[in-house]
Amino acid sequence: MAAAEELPPIPNRIYFTIGDVSKLCGVQPHVLRYWEREFPQLGTVKRRGNRRYYQRKDVMVVRQIRSLLYDQQYTIAGARKRLSGEDMKEDTTQSMLVVKQLIVELEEVLHDLRT
Repeated sequence: MAAAEELPPIPNRIYFTIGDVSKLCGVQPHVLRYWEREFPQLGTVKRRGNRRYYQRKDVMVVRQIRSLLYDQQYTIAGARKRLSGEDMKEDTTQSMLVVKQLIVELEEVLHDLRT
């Protein structure tokens, strides 16, 4: 998936498998496993059989990492620093991702209400 393409909306679920996150964020599972080691912000839960489960907030962090690395051309070290810095709280890219996701979810609710 190219960096400029729109990512699919995040379904309203509690947990996501590594395969789910791979599809939702447009990165391969091995990249996600690597990012888990490089970015302490990714707090995956490991359950039976050492399977990884991501929460919704983790999917948003993966999308932010993807944006920093692929769209904004940060290095791993630069992206790690950016994510851990205070300026992350004011990051408009993260805010835009959240707003887009909310719009999609609200449109789904509206569609359900109309049918």
